[in-house]
Amino acid sequence: MIFWRVKPLNQILETAEKKALKRQLGPIQLTLLGIGAVIGTGIFVLTAEAAQKAGPAMMVSFVIAAVVCGLAAFAYAELAAMVPVSGSAYTYTYGVMGELVAWIVGWALVLEYAIGATAVCVGWSGYMNGLLMHTDFFGLVEPGALALPEWLRTGYYSGGGFNLLAFIIGVAVTWLLVIGTSKSAKVNAVLVAIKIIALTVFVAIAVPVAKSSNLEPFLPGGWGSPLGGVGVLGAAASIFFAYVGFDAVSTAAEETKNPNRNIPIGLIASLVICTIFYLLVGYGAAGSVGAQPMLGADGLPLDPGTPAMAAACVGSDALVCSNEPLAHVLRMLGFTQIGNYIGVAAIIALPSVILMMMFGQTRIFFTMSRDGLLPDALSKVHPRFFTPHVITYLTGAVVSVCGALFPVGKLADTSNAGTLLAFAMVSIGVMILRKQQPERHRPFRTPMVWLVCPLAVLGCALLFVNLSMTAKVVFIVWAMVGLLVYRLYGYRRSQLAGQGSN
Repeated sequence: MIFWRVKPLNQILETAEKKALKRQLGPIQLTLLGIGAVIGTGIFVLTAEAAQKAGPAMMVSFVIAAVVCGLAAFAYAELAAMVPVSGSAYTYTYGVMGELVAWIVGWALVLEYAIGATAVCVGWSGYMNGLLMHTDFFGLVEPGALALPEWLRTGYYSGGGFNLLAFIIGVAVTWLLVIGTSKSAKVNAVLVAIKIIALTVFVAIAVPVAKSSNLEPFLPGGWGSPLGGVGVLGAAASIFFAYVGFDAVSTAAEETKNPNRNIPIGLIASLVICTIFYLLVGYGAAGSVGAQPMLGADGLPLDPGTPAMAAACVGSDALVCSNEPLAHVLRMLGFTQIGNYIGVAAIIALPSVILMMMFGQTRIFFTMSRDGLLPDALSKVHPRFFTPHVITYLTGAVVSVCGALFPVGKLADTSNAGTLLAFAMVSIGVMILRKQQPERHRPFRTPMVWLVCPLAVLGCALLFVNLSMTAKVVFIVWAMVGLLVYRLYGYRRSQLAGQGSN
């Protein structure tokens, strides 16, 4: 039986009340938090990844990914309003489906947060390298004079050598987290404004010059193959990364005023706003300069992030070959300086997403360590900075090294694998609670729960199947390692060990 060692929701709430955080966030701040977490590498970088897999039909992929996220958002909203404490999917599953499932979800969230942060590091590096290659630094140097050697611009597994800038930004954010630097609501609002302004400028320039001829053929990769990770569904599985982050709103439940009302507003509002932006950006990019994929000898789109793809892109100005697609589109349209400004906006704003994801990762492991599922050393607090420095250093090392070696698309797909599992489990948890505790007060109720939640689970399963084969293999191996760690350590050391079922 897997539903054992359940930590009752009332116990979770009582624990939170003993040591609660100050409630100070309103619906606008929560929506901005969600937008800040969502708008990042997904739209700034993965537009090219999606175009390589689906061509102009990536716009359909955006819709599919948004629908799946929207269904899951309703489930998140119900649980977040019922259990307004930190921990997100890990806490929810612990209180509904028990310790084993909570462990699996917490272990999978490593892929969402740590590998997600790595993908953003690589995305940031792409824009920074692009800026260095095109800027004249206010007329002081010739364009391209500041560019790094080519083998230092991309990782080994994407046809390069060592992605130096991705490594550096990972180390820098790790240092900031250790010394205790955090984002205030005001700083986050400024960064969100920068990203929204950048996307608005892009849409205002690219959409008016879009041509229907650039959208043909619309489905060059077809609907997709479960084994190939290409086509519309393959692109949707990758683009799903562009929406990940809206669940960060639920992690702020303990710090939210009137969470029963404001958490659902923040979740759904941030998702709707980001979806509108993504559709406009996708149409602008594909319609203005074209978004046709690079094809292999078999006539199918090449797998993004592979040496074969890198070889096909040598000397090409195609959108699918760019590591900074939005800036690249504007430069191709003749707006070089504005394209550089878009790059600067991404460079300024994306580190906040890295910080948020790495922060989430360290706090998930910190909570699991506090629950006894991981060694106490991981929850050790720095004597001077009062931060969980051990797990922060460990997370930072993984993020920095992986960012230096792996391509953004593969990282995003791997991150999505963990996220899809978490979303599916939250949706299942809502249905279980409806049966087990129908009398419990639900400030927000998922509409048509017996339709919405099963569709959310099926949608997550569909996107998981259409992830790249590499991502699925990594996920399975990671899950097996996690189960082994739990059996050898967490099972015996858990705080609930010996208590049996609750």
